[in-house]
Amino acid sequence: MSTAAIELPLFPLNVVLFPGTVLPLYIFEPRYRQMIKDCQEEGKPFGIVLAREESEPLKEEPYSIGTMATIHNLNELEDGCYGLIAVGTQRFHIISQHHERPYLSGLVELYNDIDEAPDDLIAPIHQLRSLFETYLNMLLEASEEQEVEASLPTDAEELSHFIAYFLEVEDVVKQHYLELTSTSQRMREEIDVLRREIPFMRQILYKQLPVDRSRLN
Repeated sequence: MSTAAIELPLFPLNVVLFPGTVLPLYIFEPRYRQMIKDCQEEGKPFGIVLAREESEPLKEEPYSIGTMATIHNLNELEDGCYGLIAVGTQRFHIISQHHERPYLSGLVELYNDIDEAPDDLIAPIHQLRSLFETYLNMLLEASEEQEVEASLPTDAEELSHFIAYFLEVEDVVKQHYLELTSTSQRMREEIDVLRREIPFMRQILYKQLPVDRSRLN
């Protein structure tokens, strides 16, 4: 066992959370209400993990890479349910898991990108930021919202996680991005998606073509 392993409550969901992103949650199941209560009492985060599609109800099988989440804006409702904002912090790798408590828990260790030369990241950062700003403003135009100047992370890894969270791709693709340990590879793959997506969105906006999202995945 790794000496850096820590015990962490695990929350399998049909969503992939990335470091630096936020997720509103409504906690109604008794097992996860207990999880939130325990996290508050023990002052610890919990882990959000993507549940595998083949999982059985109440026996969710998570992917092995997830993201730690801290609890913000916790609101306990009259019926005992909770509303909260989960803020992604660090990725982790599940070493082992158990059901000693009503909810799934596991021993995890931190999971990080490898170090890469900063100069090799400059060009893809600029390209990715530019493409995503175009993509975002086209989404706003499609919803008849006013264009905005996006406040995007400047750090390469943070930027790649932020954009991975907001891209409209399948959860298994997002899980792939989460599991990558190369910031440059993650950015390159996101650039490829945006290069395909933007012309397609432009056709939809200006020619009113039917949407076929399957071509993006």
